[in-house]
Amino acid sequence: MQKFRLYFEEKNRSPLVQLWREFARQHSALFGLALFAGFLLLSILASLLTPHDPYLQADHLLLLPPSWSEQGLVQYPFGTDDLGRDLLSRMLKGTTYTFGLALVTVLGALIAGLALGALAGMSRGVKSSFFNHLLDLILTIPSLLLAIIIVAVLGPGLANTAWAVSLALLPQFVHGIRNAIAEQLKQDYVTAYRLDGANNWQVLTRLVIPNIWEKVTIMCSMALSTAILDIAALGFLSLGAQAPTAEWGAMINDSLDLIYLAPASVAIPGLLIFTAVLSVNLVGDGLKIAMQRRREG
Repeated sequence: MQKFRLYFEEKNRSPLVQLWREFARQHSALFGLALFAGFLLLSILASLLTPHDPYLQADHLLLLPPSWSEQGLVQYPFGTDDLGRDLLSRMLKGTTYTFGLALVTVLGALIAGLALGALAGMSRGVKSSFFNHLLDLILTIPSLLLAIIIVAVLGPGLANTAWAVSLALLPQFVHGIRNAIAEQLKQDYVTAYRLDGANNWQVLTRLVIPNIWEKVTIMCSMALSTAILDIAALGFLSLGAQAPTAEWGAMINDSLDLIYLAPASVAIPGLLIFTAVLSVNLVGDGLKIAMQRRREG
């Protein structure tokens, strides 16, 4: 019994448990986490949860109002669009293309950013200075504008959108990781580890990266909200997902002319984009506050 109690107390002193305790004290953060988990599950299981084929057209169901309207049908809770396609099924499918694709692009940018940021942070001399100045120049361009430029070169489409948004987010990861690594390299424990015979790879993997994961997590939350907005914006501008793909931004663009006849076809995708970004920001702010409180405690 004594061993179990000591083991339990040791687990409770672990950084992750302390971080979760501080995070769980924030009701807004827990609400954001619940929303985030819901979007994540929908993006994975969307194909199984859609009640109808999101691309099936029905001439006898054009512009059907939502089910809470007198003319609505229970089988189509959010109504249909101008081609008779079920809006609920298209919203669910759009979770994969907007929210799910944003997760993939951020993951790709994170992996590449870790490699390039580590290279920039560990290097010295003229090469490092040139790389840093070039990176600062690229960061002056907004991510959406940079994504538009890349899509203009690659061409419209969902795959090219993923590449464009990932490449547009890459400079932010490289810049943030480079600065975090440079800050860690100034610490006394890194100098002591070098004097003990450690090489650059050992310093990077054993000391630096484990101590910057909190900042990397915050960068990921900020990048994810940006990725959702950029993917939706490219779809709205007809530079991203192309018809008939059920992507939230493209759906708003397709239904913009019908805003007075079928306002739900525009309002619901916009509300989903807002809610998805809100969930990511709530989780990111909650993590930031929890990390700060854990350090202070």
